[in-house]
Parts: sequence; structure tokens; C-alpha cells
Amino acid sequence: MRTEPHLTFDTPLAAVRNLGILAHVDAGKTTVTERILYTTGTTHKRGEVHDGTTVTDFDPQERDRGITIFAAAVSCAWDGHRINLIDTPGHVDFADEVERSLRVLDGAVAVFDAVAGVEPQSESVWRQADRHGVPRLAFVNKMDRAGADLDRAVESIRHALHPAPLVVQLPIGAEDAFTGVVDLLRMRALVWADGDIGATQGPVPPELADEARRRRRLLEEAVAELHPTAMEEFCQHSAVSTPTLAAALRELTRSGDGVVVLCGAAYRNRGIEPLLDAVVAYLPAPPDVPAVRGTHDGTRQTRPADPEAPFAALAFKVNATATGRLTYVRIYSGTIEKGDTVGVPGTGRTERVARILRVMAGRHAPLDRAVAGDIVALVGLRHARAGSTLCAVDAPLVLEPPAVADPVVSVAVEARRSTDTGRLAAALARLAEEDPSLVVRADPETGQTVLSGLGELHLEVAVEKIRRDGGPDVAVGRPRVTHRETVVRGVSGLVFRHVKQDGGAGQFAQVVLDVAPPAGEPGTLGFEFRSTVAGGRVPREYVRAVEAGCRDALAEGPLGGHPVTGLRVTLTDGATHVKDSSETAFRTAGRLGLRAALRGCALVLLEPVAEVTVTVPEDAVGGVLGDLAARRGRVTAATARGGAAVLTATVPLAELFGYATRLRSRTQGRGTFTTRPGGHAPAPGAPDRAR
Repeated sequence: MRTEPHLTFDTPLAAVRNLGILAHVDAGKTTVTERILYTTGTTHKRGEVHDGTTVTDFDPQERDRGITIFAAAVSCAWDGHRINLIDTPGHVDFADEVERSLRVLDGAVAVFDAVAGVEPQSESVWRQADRHGVPRLAFVNKMDRAGADLDRAVESIRHALHPAPLVVQLPIGAEDAFTGVVDLLRMRALVWADGDIGATQGPVPPELADEARRRRRLLEEAVAELHPTAMEEFCQHSAVSTPTLAAALRELTRSGDGVVVLCGAAYRNRGIEPLLDAVVAYLPAPPDVPAVRGTHDGTRQTRPADPEAPFAALAFKVNATATGRLTYVRIYSGTIEKGDTVGVPGTGRTERVARILRVMAGRHAPLDRAVAGDIVALVGLRHARAGSTLCAVDAPLVLEPPAVADPVVSVAVEARRSTDTGRLAAALARLAEEDPSLVVRADPETGQTVLSGLGELHLEVAVEKIRRDGGPDVAVGRPRVTHRETVVRGVSGLVFRHVKQDGGAGQFAQVVLDVAPPAGEPGTLGFEFRSTVAGGRVPREYVRAVEAGCRDALAEGPLGGHPVTGLRVTLTDGATHVKDSSETAFRTAGRLGLRAALRGCALVLLEPVAEVTVTVPEDAVGGVLGDLAARRGRVTAATARGGAAVLTATVPLAELFGYATRLRSRTQGRGTFTTRPGGHAPAPGAPDRAR
């Protein structure tokens, strides 16, 4: 039944759920979110992606393109619980939005297409959730599609993502005849009629009784293998009771040892109520997750999810709107009220909270206060950025910010009219403030303003946002990719002496460096520094200065001024002067010494590559394979799925510009593709240097 939302702060912390919706593009994340809002009574009309009427895809670009671009937060109520939900993008170009959302969430629902199963971006967002330790439920969507197969989708989850899938439902009907599910915990049938809200409960259909008992037995055995209490009961009684099974599923979900799998057809509003019940039953509340950890004056501290504790919150998104600047925050501890002053560690500033807003995607409702466990927007903060910590002024704390992905694609941008240069600079600064994965810099050689991001679509959306927000008319240059330089053969025993004497105290530092490729797999990126200096010939504080200098030198390599990665530097010896040695001198020696060493190394140029998954009709495979080969693509897998061919290839990112148009023309508009970052690989014909 539909329930009217009761979003009050009387809701205890144990009845709060902060979760995200994660999936590959077009798996149905936004439709699932819309049906959750409709089923809970938060909205009174079902929004549709194809009509541009969804709540969470409220940005004009999202509605025009039919995809989620910006993570959107909404709140609803179900069975006495308050659910704060974030609908995240599924396109790889907006993975940073997913990363920042996962940093502040306690749980997630991963949505999978019942026909396609695990797709490339499904795997990427799953791994992101793994890194953050976010418990998940799996919802196999689109069970009403032709070719839908729950068992095949579950097997792809097991094979590709490696969790223990615990299937708690059996579908009733298949494809277009899918009408409901059998709840294997309570052994009951839930059937939905077209256009109705709420399922009709009844006994298991006789024709499915044997299969339901078999699957219940499989569920009990799978849970018993993972949970000691369930194992003990299973050994004693050769069965697991429903209460024990439910408690075990909750603990396995929260520990990450298992993932509960449900199914449904969100577009037809089938399966949403059981999904909400599972969210409430299995995903953790704020008190169930470990206390947030931070630092202050170099010491580790924790803050419990307690409204009475000192205030601590993390800003994960900033949005400049026509009505002001909104800072989205997750409150981990304490309470904040309208008019309070909070500290922003790292800036040395304090900020006054002018207003607190409950967020419903593009709409907002004013609040007087917010407490631990809440996700809200604050108005009035001028200096907080995405990743900033907000805390009580008398109890400072710095929380770990979300990781920011390195940009891989760049375009030159300029205002078409010279009088608009200042407006463009302000618009670009606002973009970078809202989205930390966008980087704006000036090219020192050409003087051009360069905008860098995570993909071609990412930059296209950013430039379009400037135009739509009343910015100047912008001219955009051809996209370029960001190269790296790496060491394939190093040098040993390079001696570098830095001596400077120009009156007064001088500078003296001598270092001996070995440079080699990293110790891991060939092609491993990153930077490793160590010291084997014995006898105190280089004091410890000077060793740290040498490392800092070496990191300075990585900004520009000798091949083409690209950043250097994939090397190991060892400080083996050195010398000091009793008066003229200093940290500054050794930092300079480290920087200049490594630059000199790199000129003696064999280096190779790396280019970013992407893993591309192309789905095409079987009659178009030949042409698509030829086009991938022409783009220097290396096909790694080819499978058949429902009359179509699915090709997986590794392709240089620079060769993918304009690929969407080319693929459509080769397949008469029937081909689709997705990409995800594949790291870097040596550029063919790239120059190397060995001096």
C-alpha cells in the first residue's frame, strides 16, 4: 500500500537508511528510483525517463539525453523508516559522481538488466563500492523483457563480481508474462496487476510449489555455508528457520560476505515493495556502520553517529543555482541548526549556515535543524568545496575526502568574443568547483585555456552547461588525451651535486640515485621512493626533502613534458656540508638529480586506453571488427547474446572520439557501445629516449 511520507526528525537513527542506486547505463536505475518515490507516496505521478518527467533527472541536459549525469538526492519514508536515496550516473564519464556519493553512503542497491546481466559499468561501480566497504543488495530489473533470465543474471553476478549471491525470490511467469515473485523466506506469492500499486499476497502457485521448495533449500544451504548460527541450526534440524535465515541474511549483507538478490520490472511497478522491505531489513542504519574516522593534529579520532556528539560532516557535492550556492553534506555526528557557525579545517575559516534544506532532487524544503545520519543541503557556505570537512569550531576534525579521478581527455576552450574572456574564466572556475574531476589550466606553450575531464561526453556536458547557465558563447578545440611517460630501463649510481653560493649562507647537497622500473608487474604505474643510506650520511629530514624534490620532478618528463609515472627511485648515498646543507638544498638536489637521471633512462610514452564493449547485430560484426582494427583496437572477447554479438576490445582513448557516430552508421543505428577506463599502454611508434 502507498504510505504518505513522514520525514520528521523524530525518526530514530536506527530507522534511517542512506543508500545509493548503482548500475550500468540503461539498466533502469532512475526508473527504480522513480518507482520507489511513487510507491512510498512521495510523488503522486510516475515519472518516465523517455518523457523527461523524472524527479531525479531534473537537469535539462539529463532530460534531453535520457541519461543520469548528476547524482541526485531524494528522501522518502517506508514502514516507519526514513530513506535518504542518491540516484547515481551509470555512464563511465561521470564515475566521479558515483565515487563521491559512495563516500557518504551506508548501503546501496545494485541494479542489473535481466537480459544483459553484469555489464562493464556494473562491474566498475561494484568495485567502487567494494573499495568503500558499502553493503549492497542486487535487484535484477527488466524481468518482463524478451530474453530475461534471472538464473543467468545471477550466474553473471557470481562469475564477474565474485560475491555469494543469495537469491530470495522465484519469478512467477517469464518475459512479458512476468507477473510476480515467490518470497522464498515466507513461502508466499506476491502478484501485481497492471496499473496497480501494491501486490496481492497469496499461496505459492501449485505449479511452482516444488521449484519453490527446491530453491528455498538451496538458499538455506548457501546461507549455512557462510553463517555459523545458520550452519548450527541446519546441522541440528536439516533446515534453517525463517527468523534465523532473515537474521543471517542481514549479517551477511552488512559484512559483505553475501549479497541478497531480488528481481522485478520497475517500469511496470513490479517488485518495488519487496525491494523496499529488503532495504529496511538488510541494509545498515548509521549506528550499524563503524564510527567515522578523522584526524586532528596528526592523531586519529572517531566520531560516533550520535546527535549529542560534536558536529562533523563531509561535503560531497557543490551546486551553484540561481537561488544560491548549495553544499550537499552527510552529517556523521552531532546536530546542526540554522544560523550555526561551523569550522572548515584546512582553510582556517568558519562559515555561517544560513539555511538547511531537505533535498528532493531539484526541489528543496527548509529545515530548522539536521542531525547525525542526515543527508541535507546547506546554504551560505562560501569556502567549502566537495571533499571539505565541516565540524564544530571547538572540536576540529578532518575527514578523509573522496578520491578524485585523474582527467584523461582535454579540449581547448575560448570565448568567441574577446570581451567575454572574464565571463568564461568565472564560468570555468564554477564548473571546477562543482565537479572536482574537471581541471582547468593554462597551456604554458600556447597560452590556451585547457579543460580536462574523464571523457568526451563529460567535456561536452560541461561546455553545454556553460552555455545553458547564461555563460558566453564558447569555441572548443579538438579533444586531446593526456599522455604519461614511464621508465623501461633505469640508471644506477647517478651522482648529482647541488652547490650555490651567492653571498651569505650557501646551499650544498649531494645525492646518489638509482632509478628503475617499479618492482610490480611490467607496466605498473605509480612512484616508489626508498633510502638505503647508511651511517647517517644523509639525515632523515633531508631524505624526506629528497623525496619531495623527486616528486616535484615527476610533473614534466624529458620526452614531451608529460607527467612521469611507473618508476622506483632509491637514494643510495649522499653528502652534506656542516653549514650550507638544508632541506631546501636537498629538495632542489632531488628535483634536479632525478631530472638528470631521467635523461639517462630509457623512457616510453604511454597513452590512455579504454575497454570498449560493443553490442551489434550479427550481420554487422565484420564491419565493426574492421573499424575497431583501424582504430588500433585489440579484441579480447566475443560472445553471442540474444541474436546479437557482444565484442570486448581495448582501444586507445584518442581513437574513440566520434566513434558513436561511426558505429551508428555501420549498424543502421542498431549498435551500442560502452567504455570504461583501461589504464595506460605504450603508444605505437612513440618516441623513447636512452642517453
